[in-house]
Amino acid sequence: MIAAVSTTALVAGLGVAGAALAQPALAAEQGSLEAGQVSDSAAGPIDYTVYLPPGYDDEPDRAYPTVYLLHGRGDTQAAWQQVKGDLDELIVAGDIQPLVVVMPDAPWNDRGSWYTDSLYTGDDAPGTGVPVETALTQDLVAHVDATYRTVPDRAARAVGGYSMGGAGALRFTLAHQDTFSAGIVLSPAAYVPQPPADSSVRDHGAYGVGDALFDADRYTELSYPTALADLDPALPVHLFIVVGDDEWANPDPADATHDIDFESARLYNTARRVPGVTAELRVLDGGHDWEVWQPAFREAIVDVAGRLRTEPVEPWEADLVGSAGDDRAGGIAALPDGGTALAVNLAAAWEGYEPAGATDTLVVRRDADGDEIWRHAVATTADDRAYGVVPGPDGGTIAAGYTRGDLDGQHGGTTHDDGYVVGLTADGDRAWTVQTGDPAAADRFYAVASDGEGGAYVAGYTSGAIGDTPSAGDKDAVLGRVAADGTLRWLRQLGGAGEDKALAVAVAPDGAVYVGGVSGAGMPGTEHRGANDGWVARYTSGGEREWLRALATSESDQVSGLVARSDGSAVAIGHTRGTLGVEAAGDNDVVARAFDRAGDVLWTTQTGTATDDRGVAGVLGVDDQVLLVGTTYGAMGIARGGVDVVTLPLGKDGSAGAVTQLGSRERDGADEWDDANLFAVGASPSGGDGASFALLSGLTYGSPDLASGAGAGDVFVSRVPWEAAPGGPGGDGEIADLVTVTAQSRCLAGRVVVAVRAESTGTIPVDLMIRTDLGEHSAPGVQPGANAYQSFSSRAVSIPAGDVSVSVARAGGAPSGTVMASYPERECG
Repeated sequence: MIAAVSTTALVAGLGVAGAALAQPALAAEQGSLEAGQVSDSAAGPIDYTVYLPPGYDDEPDRAYPTVYLLHGRGDTQAAWQQVKGDLDELIVAGDIQPLVVVMPDAPWNDRGSWYTDSLYTGDDAPGTGVPVETALTQDLVAHVDATYRTVPDRAARAVGGYSMGGAGALRFTLAHQDTFSAGIVLSPAAYVPQPPADSSVRDHGAYGVGDALFDADRYTELSYPTALADLDPALPVHLFIVVGDDEWANPDPADATHDIDFESARLYNTARRVPGVTAELRVLDGGHDWEVWQPAFREAIVDVAGRLRTEPVEPWEADLVGSAGDDRAGGIAALPDGGTALAVNLAAAWEGYEPAGATDTLVVRRDADGDEIWRHAVATTADDRAYGVVPGPDGGTIAAGYTRGDLDGQHGGTTHDDGYVVGLTADGDRAWTVQTGDPAAADRFYAVASDGEGGAYVAGYTSGAIGDTPSAGDKDAVLGRVAADGTLRWLRQLGGAGEDKALAVAVAPDGAVYVGGVSGAGMPGTEHRGANDGWVARYTSGGEREWLRALATSESDQVSGLVARSDGSAVAIGHTRGTLGVEAAGDNDVVARAFDRAGDVLWTTQTGTATDDRGVAGVLGVDDQVLLVGTTYGAMGIARGGVDVVTLPLGKDGSAGAVTQLGSRERDGADEWDDANLFAVGASPSGGDGASFALLSGLTYGSPDLASGAGAGDVFVSRVPWEAAPGGPGGDGEIADLVTVTAQSRCLAGRVVVAVRAESTGTIPVDLMIRTDLGEHSAPGVQPGANAYQSFSSRAVSIPAGDVSVSVARAGGAPSGTVMASYPERECG
């Protein structure tokens, strides 16, 4: 995900250590900086500074994740010490988990080592090269793990740096996947294919061989394209790249592509296409200095710290389907007999099926035990892709999507995409085919829903005109209805002056149909507010529009899923980069908004992490609860890998339940462009009115536990139990059990301080109120696994034993439980 952000906006949103902070942290809330040394390494002694988080000395049984920070050319370890205040603030606020942070000094090669194993043996000013890379990635790491209470695992380690250190962090992350799982790469001095002629990269022997200070082949050998080519996707890594928009411009126009802002964009766009790598890019207002690097570090450390794991995660149990090619999910349907219909878009041969074209759709019917009953190909010699499958009449199924071929025998020679709907019998035979669209333009169906009468509603877009409706802009949204016998009852075209698409459709109990999507310039009758606006409309079963509403901020918004409820209301699911709910959490946030039958807003829920989170689909449960299904780059629950799938129960009133986060160590549920490829359907073994579990199907670049991926992209099928939304197990009645509280009394400058730590051990955000005899402190929105840490100072030199109470509430809800802890008496006189 790429974003352009002003430094001013980041400071306003996060704060910056120093003058921007209202007050410095109290001493009991501060970590400490300590000097250390590795006496013997491959490069000789290594001096370093280590940051130990608040409470490090108070929890002798706790082990911490580690972040290594590399300084730039000509600088020292002292450069990174200025982020201590940022670390203190973010840890105490619960924005990041407590970390051990190591800041090594790099004096070698006249402080221009580029953190490589130099092969230079000459006698020029920088001196003979030394194996810095080996010394830091092996000797320093081993020393730190032996000296401090760290988790000695790649999943708990990251490395960061700026300028030369950014290049070093990039190298360490990609070339030492067994040691580091993430990299913070700030303004990296990394050039492709070779550094410009006047670059200091050439001057210090870092890439030298023998008497030559710089060797082009050695540079290529150690460059990031080489490391990416050799990367093991089984050990995924994450890169958070930040650069200023006012980086130094090379004076020679021929070297313009070596400007660091250009090189950073090149790095991002190269890395994100490599299996096993996820990446974020931020472009801040500023140059090659700490006015960019400090706010950049604050955002980056929130992203990266959320990915570091100190405990093993639960295995991901799922079935895997796929060819040796780059496959995509095409939808999943739960059928009345307990079986399923799975649509897979295959790019190559699979289990006896030989493809007819570049991409074929294969609908696979399975029984309740998961065994295949039949398969049916929706395929031409061109591209064919399904975007959903639903139950049809008499035990059959209906699939919809788009084709560039001739599916119905009436579109020979077509060169544009057409929308299609196919009906399959209970035995897997083709009952009928509908292929439709503007013959001179591209048309696609992106969503399908059963109409309750054996037919289906479809939604998508046209780049031209359907019937007598003229095109309103670049693309227009399309909604249509197909009868159980394959008759196309009607098509409706709707749009504004921009690019408009329908991405979701759902049918209400009264027969009305909801449709939603995204608009590039605003839909008719709405005010265009941002780059993209989300929208929802309600139509009658006969195709007459009743109303249309925008979900729009001044940023970018999209509706990707819809769930119709028993009272005729509908819940729109999607994402926003603005504020539709209470407040924005970060980049894109998951958003859900409920509309009643008249189009009035009932409630809005917005949630997420500091990174990219998106709602994609939803499932209706009992009592009109909704299970929201989406994707996250961050840790809405417990992070699994690059991009994860998340489920979030929503109560009838929109209150959020416990997040379940699942996936492989790579990218799941979304492609390399962050476009979702994820479907969800509810099912209940009892055949009740509401789903008791959800079936998910989507794209994965990895594989579930105990399975092996077949190709670049495969399709997973996963069953997610759905116990309850708020109020059920793990709900408000037991929410106090989701927080652990410890309290201590200690001496500071001859006075007593009471320090309280409340750790969120559940899977949902909570609001905490910490109360002692010395004062109280509010800690809203404490994320799962995070801590609220607060100290209360006394003017007294002694204090008797006392109690601490911490009231607990679901984030945004009323207090529903209290956790108590005690601290001992203390004499400091």
